Amino acid sequence: MNFLKAEWRKLAIINYEIAPEVLLPYLPEGTELDFYQGKCYVSLVGFMFLNTKLLGLSIPFHRNFEEVNLRFYVKKKENDVWKRGVVFIKEIVPKPALTLVANSIYKESYQTMPMKNQIHRREDELLIKYSWKDKSWYSIEIKAEHKQRPMVVDSEFEFITEHYFGFTKYRNKTSEYEVVHPKWNYYKVKDYQIDIDFKKVYGKDFESLNEKGPLSVMLAEGSEIEVKTKKYIA
Repeated sequence: MNFLKAEWRKLAIINYEIAPEVLLPYLPEGTELDFYQGKCYVSLVGFMFLNTKLLGLSIPFHRNFEEVNLRFYVKKKENDVWKRGVVFIKEIVPKPALTLVANSIYKESYQTMPMKNQIHRREDELLIKYSWKDKSWYSIEIKAEHKQRPMVVDSEFEFITEHYFGFTKYRNKTSEYEVVHPKWNYYKVKDYQIDIDFKKVYGKDFESLNEKGPLSVMLAEGSEIEVKTKKYIA
């Protein structure tokens, strides 16, 4: 059953390497960390939620909005098949009702903050900026070529975007939900700017990200998506 339908568009993805032991307290039971070429990743992701429908219904004033999240990558073996997914540290949205529904039903770590976006399209260039206010304003900004490119098999971009499950740790339980979407195209990034204090926004565990530059910066076009109803697995 579909819990939510929407479009995720213009996903600005900032990837960092992090020590695996930092993430272990956040790891849901029954999952293990997923690595790419021996590196443990955490990603700061900003994007647009568009044409959102909850249980088939459009909610007035809650159809189009920004989201910024911090997430890491896990996998779970089921019937000898690996399910690859993500775990969210925090998801920031601009509407209190979104936070209420997500935290109540999906037990995610949503938080409401003032947010804004800038999406400027030119013939040969895209400028994408997502901003949010946690006492101070923070932002991620990407300048990219305005030409979509197809995903490359076994690439870093494929690893980051081809995780089709969400896993959530809640007390002594783990919940799982599937996110359905096609493979995404990407835009070649030309420049970027990041203005954030990871310690202030995400806590002391992520303070080390303030001292290091990102491993990579990506811009995905995104697509229509469907979020299936969650189930408990542990």
